[in-house]
Amino acid sequence: MPDFRDSVETMIPALRRYARALTHDREAADDLVQDTLVRALRAEKLFLGGDLRAWLYTILTNLNRNRRRSLARRPVLAEYHDDAPEPSGTEAEGRDIARALATLPDDQRSALLLVALEGLSYRDVAEIQGVPIGTVMSRLARARAQIRSVLDGERPALRRVK
Repeated sequence: MPDFRDSVETMIPALRRYARALTHDREAADDLVQDTLVRALRAEKLFLGGDLRAWLYTILTNLNRNRRRSLARRPVLAEYHDDAPEPSGTEAEGRDIARALATLPDDQRSALLLVALEGLSYRDVAEIQGVPIGTVMSRLARARAQIRSVLDGERPALRRVK
């Protein structure tokens, strides 16, 4: 069915953009998109119509969740470079936003990126994440509040556990 494959192919730039925003790593994002495309093309017969974009984002989101679980079990080694010059202007703002996004829990970051970056509706995000629309709205409100507080230089509030 060439129509299905053409539709999937037109979604590749959006999938790459979303994957890069989720992973903050170009190689990991490209791997994630490739795995998404492989799964989608293998499951072509399972796609019964509807919103192809939401279906592909669901596959990508689930693969990313599995990837993060796998990475959480491994120790992380990072290089430290202190000789880099301090960025200024828009480069610094972009780094601040990336840092603020990194402070968000996965579900909040995913919801925010799908709405703000990809322009999906709350209903589509709810379908992708498998939660009610109210949960999506709550995740977005908490994500936006957290981003605002990080960008304003406030310390994140500690949660009270009962």
